[in-house]
Amino acid sequence: MKTIFEKDLSGEMVSPNEPGYEALITDIFATIRTATEMNTGYHTPEEVHEYMGRILGKPLEESTTVLPPLYIDYGKPVTIGKGCFIQQCCTFFGRGGITIGDDVFIGPKVNLITINHDPDPENRSATYGRPIVIEDKAWIGINSTILPGVRIGYGAIVGAGSVVTKDVPPMTVVAGNPAKFIKKIETGKGINDKLD
Repeated sequence: MKTIFEKDLSGEMVSPNEPGYEALITDIFATIRTATEMNTGYHTPEEVHEYMGRILGKPLEESTTVLPPLYIDYGKPVTIGKGCFIQQCCTFFGRGGITIGDDVFIGPKVNLITINHDPDPENRSATYGRPIVIEDKAWIGINSTILPGVRIGYGAIVGAGSVVTKDVPPMTVVAGNPAKFIKKIETGKGINDKLD
């Protein structure tokens, strides 16, 4: 029989009424407490790395920068690669699993949401998760929201203020609500050509 944590990560419906749910809530509140400590007052980059290690349950890569505040409900299913830069005021709902590759840029106020509720109003307190994967060298623009089950491809750009409901192919730009394909990213051109 699966534990509540295994059910949560496997995308099964999890209800507050089932055995083990209290253990999940205890872990969530422990994560929120640590994140709140990190978000309160100034902390050196080294201190932020220490807090993030506690939140994730594993060390944060030294080459990765996280600028608090970061609002995160559950860090154990979250993996952050090397050379990433995560701006202020981001929200990560990590219960469904978040994988952030190497050299990823995440702008301020980005929301990574891996959990959804049962649409049935009689069971709406139940939740299920779907993982978010952000591949290497992707860039998520300010105030964007990535919804459950989305994969952002290698080198892709999500324009500011986007709501991403579907996978984003590698080396493409998407924007809007819902996010739609804008163009392919071409390499080897000068900056003025790339901005057109």
